[in-house]
Amino acid sequence: MASLHTSASSFPGWLLFCCCCCLPLLTISLPLKGAPGAHHACRLRKIHFQQPYIRNRTYTLAKTASASDKDTDNRLIGQQLFANIRENNRCYVMKKVVELIVKDVLLTEVKSQYPYVEEVAQFLASLTSELSSCQFSGKRDHIEKNLEQMKNKMEQLGENGKTKAIGELDLLFDYMENACTDAPKKGGNKKKN
Repeated sequence: MASLHTSASSFPGWLLFCCCCCLPLLTISLPLKGAPGAHHACRLRKIHFQQPYIRNRTYTLAKTASASDKDTDNRLIGQQLFANIRENNRCYVMKKVVELIVKDVLLTEVKSQYPYVEEVAQFLASLTSELSSCQFSGKRDHIEKNLEQMKNKMEQLGENGKTKAIGELDLLFDYMENACTDAPKKGGNKKKN
């Protein structure tokens, strides 16, 4: 531990850390040359969602929590989040949902109740950080209404609301991927209203 601290505090160790860890993070969110900035501010690279390790952690955490979910009538993560929302604002909506889930659910006392919570929270927080420049376009009313309905439903369910939110992390993962990457949309997530 002492040698790690010494090398990290020395200039060459610090330089190596920055080149290996910080530079790749900075380049991930840069827009492509010649591409409009607003579009890419609300886009994530598909590779984020193709990492088996974090996908497995997220799905395992969701499965563990959903086994304790007593409410099978309500859903927090679903197409209702996109009601009256233009497609170009869907990534922004998902960014706000993820921020809410991380802050109000994953970074609370549940950290000690389920496996992988901190890893999944870090991953999701890194996605929202990468989307920090992602803004809505047009009117915000429907976005705020849908987010408020989700938050109210979670609060009405009490402690089971947090369990439900964790149990739906697999859905959150998939909806975020579909809304924020340029990958072809999966037909299974679309429901007729």
